[in-house]
Amino acid sequence: FVGKNGEGKSTLVKCIMNEIDHDGTLTLGHNVQIGYFAQNQASLMDENLTVFQTIDDVAKGEIRNKIRDLLGAFMFGGPEESMKKVKVLSGGERTRLAMIKLLLEPVNLLILDEPTAVLTPQETDKLFAILRKMKEQGCAIIIITHKLHEVLSISDRVTILRKGRSIDTVNTSECNEKKLTELMVGRPVSLNIERPEMEKRDTILKVVDLTVDKSDGSIALDDVSFEIKTGEILGVAGVAGSGQKELCETLTGLMTAKKGAILYHKENIVGKTPAEIIKLGISMSFVPEDRLGMGLVASMGMVDNMLLKSYTEGKGPFVERKPARELAQKLVEKLAIVTPGVDTPVRLMSGGNVQKVLLGREIESSPQVLITAYPVRGLDINSSYTIYDLLNEQKKKGVAVIYIGEDLDVLLELSDRLMVLCHGKVTGVVDAKTVTKEQIGLMMTGAEAAEAMKETSGQELSAEQDKIPEPISEEEEKA
Repeated sequence: FVGKNGEGKSTLVKCIMNEIDHDGTLTLGHNVQIGYFAQNQASLMDENLTVFQTIDDVAKGEIRNKIRDLLGAFMFGGPEESMKKVKVLSGGERTRLAMIKLLLEPVNLLILDEPTAVLTPQETDKLFAILRKMKEQGCAIIIITHKLHEVLSISDRVTILRKGRSIDTVNTSECNEKKLTELMVGRPVSLNIERPEMEKRDTILKVVDLTVDKSDGSIALDDVSFEIKTGEILGVAGVAGSGQKELCETLTGLMTAKKGAILYHKENIVGKTPAEIIKLGISMSFVPEDRLGMGLVASMGMVDNMLLKSYTEGKGPFVERKPARELAQKLVEKLAIVTPGVDTPVRLMSGGNVQKVLLGREIESSPQVLITAYPVRGLDINSSYTIYDLLNEQKKKGVAVIYIGEDLDVLLELSDRLMVLCHGKVTGVVDAKTVTKEQIGLMMTGAEAAEAMKETSGQELSAEQDKIPEPISEEEEKA
């Protein structure tokens, strides 16, 4: 299933799951066991359990071995990774863990809602290999996704939804990305990302030897150094959990560095709270990875969420809501946000529309530095290009933009320079116009892993892929 945000994809799945009332007829065969994955499942896990404990309640023998294989496939393979507690995992790592739990269930109808939103290309390949094996064993699989190249790679047929209606169902082998985009949007869409060239650029933020510990005492960032200039988009690439979350939160004063400096026009802001940073006259906006946990209040409407950014202490006991309401209405029109009204709780919006609310609010505060963590995650292709345009508008205004992303093609097209993180270390800062995706992929794995990959033959890589575990059968689960 593909379609723009708010067009009915997740609602259709809820109908299949009998979670909401619906008209018409929906027939399931006998003894259908449904497995369902959605991004919000990542927030339902016990935070005090380790990664391994989360999925290893009573598993023994061969099943336990398959669990270890799945952990390795999704980059939880080593003892250090599998013993991490859920509470220290990034949003992406939690989602990957929720995915592993689902793949261990014996099901004959598997429904995946944006399963690859936080997966690396390598993890996506391994997931798709598992799904193909499940298909061969007779499992029916429904995937909802915005990544059209993945639709073309994994699916047999694709249904396009627009405004709650089924526009068409086509054979994937007879389709291409351009045709799917036009069916989704209803008109031709250019798939080129602009990268305007800015002539005069000055360093606005310089990070020197930044070291940050996680809450469990392990190192999140290890002697990280880089700088960003006005009118520049600095892309940040890396496997999920490589220090992206801690970098964002340290730059914005939400985490404290163990050592190092963050120089804003030579003013060191390390150790300062967000309020202290604001008092220095520094205007910094942050679009976090966790939209409803950190960025917005889920139970509030757009108006009240706009007030969260504009209201400060010392304004007296009364709050002027009119400017916030006008801003909310402006964003609805400018970003085509789909919502019943600006006072409707944002938790009732689709994920893409929630992201538009958050990014729109942060941009409208006129920042000098804009930090964005996965700003197009879960957005349809049309909305994603709207976001790219908004970021380029900020760049043209002289704003320094840090763009943390997972789509390497987008990072290479949108960014001026690209910084790669691996296990909390910077493995390279390169010119996005000249570096290749393959080079970035090697830097994401670290220098030693990169050398190992160069020496590995295609035959050996193929053999390694054959080690991807089979899904657990019903008989094994009972055992």
